Amino acid sequence: MEIGYALSSEEHEPLALVQQARLAEDAGIGSLWISDHFHPWLDEQGQSPFVWSVIGAIASATRQRVITAVTCPTMRIHPAVVAQAAATSAVLLEGRFEFGVGSGENLNEHILGDKWPTADERLERLEEAVELIRLLWTGDEITHHGKHYTVENARIYTRPASPPKVLVSGFGPKATDLAARIGDGYVNTSPAAELLRRYRDGGGKGTADGALKVCWGADKDACAQLAHRLWRTGGVPGELSQELRTPALFDQSAQLVTAEQMAEHMPCGPDVEPIVAAAKEYVDAGFDRMFITQIGPDQAGFFSFFTRELAPGLREIGVEPLASV
Repeated sequence: MEIGYALSSEEHEPLALVQQARLAEDAGIGSLWISDHFHPWLDEQGQSPFVWSVIGAIASATRQRVITAVTCPTMRIHPAVVAQAAATSAVLLEGRFEFGVGSGENLNEHILGDKWPTADERLERLEEAVELIRLLWTGDEITHHGKHYTVENARIYTRPASPPKVLVSGFGPKATDLAARIGDGYVNTSPAAELLRRYRDGGGKGTADGALKVCWGADKDACAQLAHRLWRTGGVPGELSQELRTPALFDQSAQLVTAEQMAEHMPCGPDVEPIVAAAKEYVDAGFDRMFITQIGPDQAGFFSFFTRELAPGLREIGVEPLASV
């Protein structure tokens, strides 16, 4: 399994994200996830830059592969515009771009006053959007009058030599089935072995990507408190995270999540072993890539720890960073 680094647009300003990309590359990590939000999950996180601008800056600063994790191409921005943004990013990255997509969250997608659709409609919209985006990536002039989207005489001129892979997130059975049907790869944020099997059994191809948050630091309790302050939303159950409209509502929903609970479900503190054990869950589940993210400001300290201790520990379970292209 390959390890990459996940850039948290919710926590960090744009230039900090570019610097983290450089730190990851210096540590031998050649693949990046980057989140695509309009809002952070919580006000305490404090950031949410426009992902396409940040990707352009990363393209000029490193030789890494970049994957959006994930873009919702269905509501806040029309899929034709997203298709152009992704194509330009792929050109800037000289083909080192993969387009992760999902059906989105109310948190980000309601901002223009649109009605938040049912889960079934969101998946229907996503399928049509991906079809339209791929048509536009051909470079042909496209006129499309679909159920949800219309374009007339639209043509994307600036395109990469080959279209980007489209990786589709699936956190439940219906979304996973859609990912298997239309995706060039699969995305999940937990080591969900049963869903990954469903994806493969349904004909899903390409890489399966997962995500792991850690909070490394000298003091385990302090790390647990920091993780709780910034990411207690990880304890919001079920489909609720797709339905809440504002960071304030996420704050209310996460009131019962404690720092102790965070430490039970997320590696916190200075030790290598809990992180390696959490990574092994993805290995055992059959994932091909896992993107790790360090919570909080001490990114330089984490990458020093990664090079010195964590990377050797991960190699023992067959997890290797893929060097930059």
